[in-house]
Amino acid sequence: MDVEILSRIQFAFTVAFHYIYPPLSIGLGLIMVIMEGQYLRTKEPVYEQMARFWTKIFALTFGIGVATGIVMEFEFGTNWATYSRYVGDVFGSALAAEGIFAFALESGFLGILLFGWNRVSPRVHFISTIGVFFGSLFSAVWIVVANSWQQTPAGFHVVGEGMEARAEITDFWAMVFNPSSVDRLLHVWIGAFLAGAFLVLSVHAFYLLKGRHVELSKKAFRIALSVATVFALAQLFTGHHSAEGVAVNQPAKLAALEGHFDSLAVADAYVFGWVDKKNQQVTGLSVPGGLTYLLHYDLNTPVRGLNSFPEDERPTALNAIFQFYHLMVAFGMAMIALTLFASFQWWRGKLFEKRWLLWAFVLAVLLPNIANQAGWFAAEMGRQPWVVYGLLRTSDALSAAVTANQVVFSLILFALIYTLLFALFLYLLNKKIQVGPESEERIQHNPRQEGMAGVLGG
Repeated sequence: MDVEILSRIQFAFTVAFHYIYPPLSIGLGLIMVIMEGQYLRTKEPVYEQMARFWTKIFALTFGIGVATGIVMEFEFGTNWATYSRYVGDVFGSALAAEGIFAFALESGFLGILLFGWNRVSPRVHFISTIGVFFGSLFSAVWIVVANSWQQTPAGFHVVGEGMEARAEITDFWAMVFNPSSVDRLLHVWIGAFLAGAFLVLSVHAFYLLKGRHVELSKKAFRIALSVATVFALAQLFTGHHSAEGVAVNQPAKLAALEGHFDSLAVADAYVFGWVDKKNQQVTGLSVPGGLTYLLHYDLNTPVRGLNSFPEDERPTALNAIFQFYHLMVAFGMAMIALTLFASFQWWRGKLFEKRWLLWAFVLAVLLPNIANQAGWFAAEMGRQPWVVYGLLRTSDALSAAVTANQVVFSLILFALIYTLLFALFLYLLNKKIQVGPESEERIQHNPRQEGMAGVLGG
């Protein structure tokens, strides 16, 4: 493999691994806010128990997320020097805003959130939980803004020529509110809420199946199910609106997502299929004219296909893009079906009577995480061959001094270290789940747990 492919694989690997954790942290932050709000509203100790328990798991995901995110910043400089020079002004502004508006807020309240139990009033601790949650939301804002600018650049001009060219911001707010940023941010936020909610559903479904922490788990399960049901449905609408934006701003990507080759023709929407790039056809189950209808609300308006673009401006890995996109959609629809069915059983008063449904929720923790990963892969691979859409090709964004052997060596090291980190994460997560929420009596008799032992320990 050449340096470009290896560098793309390395960055995709590190980003995909890192992206396991921030969505969980954001989603758990919302759940924790609701749980603590319920405690303040009802004064029932059970809500404090569950909030304490999920704070420990939040700390674990937050810590590993921070550690794995640092690596990507170094990769910008080591593997993608031309890219870093080109987007430095844009990314510098966005990342500076993240530090000022997000990280400061998040880190400022994090200590109170983790170590403030019984040291500050419940109301102050609740405010700190809200602060950490909003900090994580704002952090996602600036990361998504930076990435969305790559997809739909706005608010800039180019200074210099050739390999020395770079983008400079001329309108900060036009850069922030570029054509795709709001749609993509809402989609990312909701994906994170679903990741956190389904983790809570999975753990408490497991407790209910084992007959442990039954009353607490029923309450926590209902909270998480409410969140999951609302946002699973909301994701359907944000996803559709985002796809409409892709049709306008990145039509080649849209054509790749649905395997649409004809230059200008009515386009089908596929439920599943396989793309034959050589013969320019898709084999699978489709809804005739479905893509045309979803975009234009009629069955006659043509949609631009891949053949309407120069060959060197089309995404290359067409089948992979198609599969990742349809995997995201399939898992999103599965979350809608599962949550609506469970909500219906809740309305009937039979939510916890079906063991198969609880087992389904134990396993369903994978649904939002895989959907989040698949969506990002589809979005990023669909942007190719551009790293900054229409402006800078991926092949021109590399560091000239990096060799293939160096990338392979570092990729192997990253794979080993990240495998160990993931094993550690699973071990600590399983340990916390096995121990479970502290009893009310234990909380009352241990009012001042010191240091990280109270967070990372059993």
